[in-house]
Amino acid sequence: MNKFNIKSCPLCNNACLEKELTCTDSFVSGEQFDVFCCKECGFKFTQNFPQGSEIDQYYNSTNYISHSDTHKGLVNRLYHRVRKQMLKKKTQLVLTTSLLKTGKLLDIGTGTGYFPAAMQKEGWDVEAIEKNEQTRIYAKEKFNLNVHNESALNTFKPQTFDVITLWHVMEHLENLDQVWANLHTLLKDTGFLIIAVPNCASYDAEYYKEQWAAYDVPRHLWHFTPATIQKWGAKHNFVLASRYAMPFDAFYISMLSEKNKGNSSAFIKGMSMGAWFRLKTLAKKDKSSSMIYIFRKKRNGK
Repeated sequence: MNKFNIKSCPLCNNACLEKELTCTDSFVSGEQFDVFCCKECGFKFTQNFPQGSEIDQYYNSTNYISHSDTHKGLVNRLYHRVRKQMLKKKTQLVLTTSLLKTGKLLDIGTGTGYFPAAMQKEGWDVEAIEKNEQTRIYAKEKFNLNVHNESALNTFKPQTFDVITLWHVMEHLENLDQVWANLHTLLKDTGFLIIAVPNCASYDAEYYKEQWAAYDVPRHLWHFTPATIQKWGAKHNFVLASRYAMPFDAFYISMLSEKNKGNSSAFIKGMSMGAWFRLKTLAKKDKSSSMIYIFRKKRNGK
């Protein structure tokens, strides 16, 4: 298998890297992967992850909910209920952030299509990108969405979109520098980039350590904190405009983490631990399980 071995930090290019954790792919393969950390800037990443199409096999599971839309199991049924609430919040966030009633939106890593379908109902002109072919077919059949494969990113004209969204997608994308550069090119000068990612500096990440479900190796290549994702934005001429906690993620990730631990009462323990982590973050937002970051382009150096 062709694996990507990182010799210097993708964010700051420093070569002072050290192994921090060894995590198990509890979802598909049972294989172990190391999570490394840059001693200079603190950016974390999965070392020796499968490159290109070779990582596709690690998504081949009917339980991978963003691709299969499965309702199997109590946790996945809860996920669907929460998603209904989050869809309302996401659409409202786009409207209030952009100050537009309608506009042009690009959703990258659209999964089964719920979010772009919701934005179309709001009257927005939406383009959607999804790598997985079966998932694109599902979105077409369920929502009549024309979801493009990732090569379509090269066909859009510069400064096309008022808003670009990546909901729990950035951590999966291989070439981060190219991704950020493309986002900057495609976004209008007055536009906004909205990114949601897990927070490996969260209370639940600190508690569960290598069993924290949101490390999700090897599917999650990169592991962001509020500090490091702000540095990524600055590196590519973005300014962090605002950030928000994702309040429900602590519950879902805690339940999956308890399952990783082999807890027979993973649902009950996960719910209680998620409630505790959520309560703690009311005083410290940047310790939330997942975060939403809103970036704008730098204007006149600011």
